[in-house]
Amino acid sequence: MKKVLVTLALVAAVAFSAEGYKVLNKIKVGGTGGWDYLSVDPVTQRIFASHGGIVEVVDIKAGKVVGQITQLHGVHGIAVASDVGKGFISNGQSNSVTIFDLKTLEKTGEPAVGGQNPDAICYEPKTQRIFTMNGRSNDSTAINAKNNEIIATFPIGEKPENCAMDGAGKLYVNIENSSEVVEIDAAKPGVTRRTSLAPCEGPSGMAIDVKNKKLFSVCSNKMMAVTDIATMKVIATPAIGSGTDGAGFDSGLAFSSNGDGTMTIVKAVNGKYEAVDTVTTERGARTMTVDPTTHRIYMLAAEYGPAPAAKEGQKAPRPQPLPDSFHVIVIGK
Repeated sequence: MKKVLVTLALVAAVAFSAEGYKVLNKIKVGGTGGWDYLSVDPVTQRIFASHGGIVEVVDIKAGKVVGQITQLHGVHGIAVASDVGKGFISNGQSNSVTIFDLKTLEKTGEPAVGGQNPDAICYEPKTQRIFTMNGRSNDSTAINAKNNEIIATFPIGEKPENCAMDGAGKLYVNIENSSEVVEIDAAKPGVTRRTSLAPCEGPSGMAIDVKNKKLFSVCSNKMMAVTDIATMKVIATPAIGSGTDGAGFDSGLAFSSNGDGTMTIVKAVNGKYEAVDTVTTERGARTMTVDPTTHRIYMLAAEYGPAPAAKEGQKAPRPQPLPDSFHVIVIGK
């Protein structure tokens, strides 16, 4: 009996051992202002990071900023369409999408979307269409990535958040206010299925395991909802850190970037999804992108000054980022 218990303990130790991820280095960006989403172009090995009213372009190999896309209007997200050589930036303030050349960074268009406050933005490669998630008008706008023309704007749910694609013509979107996930047929375009993510609350970041047909939605109540795409049912809710806004997936592992300064790693252990590791990152690093070619993870962060003193009867203000401290965190093995 003792031998059996020891064997089981060893198996459990292996299953829940650290995955080997750590912060490898930081790439200085500098400047001032807040940030939101970031995306990586595996072809050019560049990171596109929203930063205030601009998008910073970071060369990963050189470890430095190599350009900026300026004169934007409330930047939220950046979608990379490597096969057509274009990038797409959502402008929440002007209800438009800035289109630029991935190599030269020159702007090539700025069509207005049919909805209000485009936030998350995704590229669906089979149809070669861009989809904006319009947070204020509760709809999505489809754009032809080849000719920049607006195709349609269609309702999807109250406060759509991040999105993920299966590569076969479907994309999936978290609906924050109703705690749902919807499936969109990109060719139609329109919603084909929707399901509750309960007990998840306020889903934001999303990632997908295309091979095993699973979705990973990170939630404001410190859990990751794992949804089986075939049945559109939540099959697990492993615990994650607080203040999350980003999710990623690579090589059998799902990641949650948490504003509390951690990254949670989730994987299937004996058929059950569990949190198997926590990596220390930095406070405020709550969005992420994963490079599928190098298997590295990138987050945005800054150093913070002391919290300002609270006024009488009011809640203490949040600490503010220090000028010129904005940077990219590089995580890997």
